[in-house]
Amino acid sequence: MSRSLRNIAVLDANVLYPAPIRDFLLHLAHLDLYKPKWTNEIQEEWIRSLLINRPDLKKESLEKTRETMNSAFPDSNIENYEGMINSLTLPDKKDRHILAAAITAKAEVIVTFNLKDFPYTCLKSYNIEVLHPDVFITRLMLSEKNKVLQALNNQIRSLKNPPKSKDEVIAALQKCGLTESIIHLKK
Repeated sequence: MSRSLRNIAVLDANVLYPAPIRDFLLHLAHLDLYKPKWTNEIQEEWIRSLLINRPDLKKESLEKTRETMNSAFPDSNIENYEGMINSLTLPDKKDRHILAAAITAKAEVIVTFNLKDFPYTCLKSYNIEVLHPDVFITRLMLSEKNKVLQALNNQIRSLKNPPKSKDEVIAALQKCGLTESIIHLKK
């Protein structure tokens, strides 16, 4: 990665939903490839979005996922960032909470699909980089290929209901927008 392999990365709601990317990112973090960070607001946003698009799911089940994430990464939930939100400038005011959280967490990276909402000119003074999840994962793959492949295998083994093959998991990740990193995962 740009500064070190132990980056602190704030995960935007749009990379926590869809589930295949969230699961892969968390498996990567479990192997200490980076330190994941989020806020209650980010967690609420991905859950809300998922419930809108998947009314067949139950909020209680998704809250259980949130609790599991917070338990697995107990120092990942960023707090006390709200006071700086109004002082920040971004193209979309609704994204200022993410930048405020990243500054508070001393994050090097914000991982998001919404790159245009975090222009370099707004982030450069904070020394925070914004990366598409595909670029973030590809960088990890190029520096720690064995660990990334181990994370993929761990994700595959964890899928039990229903179980999925490596090809099915890779196809799901590709469908979610990972194209470059999939090339490396297939090798």
